[in-house]
Amino acid sequence: MSTTLLWIGFNVFVLLMLMLDLGVFNRKAHEIKVKEAVLWTIFWIALSLLFNAGIYFYSGYEKALMFFTAYIVEKSLSMDNIFVFLMLFTYFKVQPIYQHKVLFWGVLGALIMRAIFIFAGIALIEKFDWILYIFGAFLIYTGYKMMKEKDKEIHPEKNPVLKLSRTMLPITGDYRNGYFFVKENGKRFVTPLFIVLLVIESTDVVFAVDSIPAVLAISHDPFIVYTSNVMAILGLRSLYFALAAVMRLFRFLHYGLSVILIYVGCKMIAAQLGYHIPTEISLGVIALVLTLSIVLSIYIPEKKNNAN
Repeated sequence: MSTTLLWIGFNVFVLLMLMLDLGVFNRKAHEIKVKEAVLWTIFWIALSLLFNAGIYFYSGYEKALMFFTAYIVEKSLSMDNIFVFLMLFTYFKVQPIYQHKVLFWGVLGALIMRAIFIFAGIALIEKFDWILYIFGAFLIYTGYKMMKEKDKEIHPEKNPVLKLSRTMLPITGDYRNGYFFVKENGKRFVTPLFIVLLVIESTDVVFAVDSIPAVLAISHDPFIVYTSNVMAILGLRSLYFALAAVMRLFRFLHYGLSVILIYVGCKMIAAQLGYHIPTEISLGVIALVLTLSIVLSIYIPEKKNNAN
């Protein structure tokens, strides 16, 4: 099978899954319950592992290991997205019944933007290999900055996209039964739900700036980087609905994510200096850090301040 056919086949498969998701399984707007979300999360993870097995049989052990490691990196960093989704839906008071629709189109936009970021990043690396030093230093700085943040605060009102939208677009006063656009008295309006979508898309650009260089530290193979990102993002919606209620319990998770960013940044710089860290070691480090951050969050609960 040629590389071109692989690219076409994968993208056709992704489009088919998205069509089935919106047109069949979630044709009617409804609130996603935890049980349904968990089942969908298991489905997307199983599908990713099946795809990884296909890479193993087609391209061999090394490529399969790179895909799996890149998938784990992207999946772990997407935990930050889940926290932001929760904050934004709370801030804009989006009803649960409409959240899946926003996340569906948000993920679709994220897939397009990630593809642009990935191919732009790979093109820059191929032309200017010294840029890997900049990517590595940026990841180390981002990880250090994240580690110093005790409580992640989101201020949607300061988002430039939100400010610009409120200035330039006619917006309805309510969600109008979950529509993005409505026509009233011969004039078109956008609803607050569309504004939420714009804000989510803009915040994903910020996350992509972190996650794409992190995945490029694992592999420079366009197909591996692209497919691992896509498979991780496809399961992001169900993961949000499965974990939204308990995300605040994982209080050490952001420390784990910061360590991962610092590690992959160091790995990227080390590779440029001639010190190659095997993918097996990287996978082990990432898995260990994630496991420790989750276990510590469970067994060391946050102390509550007792008022005297």
